Amino acid sequence: MIARLYGLIPVRQVPKKNGEQALGRSRGGFSCKIHITVDGLGNPLRFTLTGGHRHDITQAYELLEGFEFDRLLADRGYSAEHFVNYLLERGIEAVIPPHQRATILREYDKWVYRERHLVECFINKIKHFRRIFSRF
Repeated sequence: MIARLYGLIPVRQVPKKNGEQALGRSRGGFSCKIHITVDGLGNPLRFTLTGGHRHDITQAYELLEGFEFDRLLADRGYSAEHFVNYLLERGIEAVIPPHQRATILREYDKWVYRERHLVECFINKIKHFRRIFSRF
């Protein structure tokens, strides 16, 4: 399974005429983040939307709940030590690059990490459907 894990705390919901939205302030104004889990072929399994100001790691545990897998690919937003230790305790290989300011650089399989492009391709496809982003 390959997972793209972005930014467990519910985001402040902005009520709208057509339902709730996952919008939050970021440097560029209002934005939202997609937190998504996909399988090895890039097919979506679970996703959530949060405001742009939320950190990626807050959605990690919810996105992985109920899935069995051997390896997790994620970006640097999920390189927190407590999360990597959680994965190792479950017997999951963490293919997550260490944070740029980390004092101890953790090893990860750079060739396997290149497969994360499947998630990026899915996110680029779904961004063409703006209505999905405005609904929660």
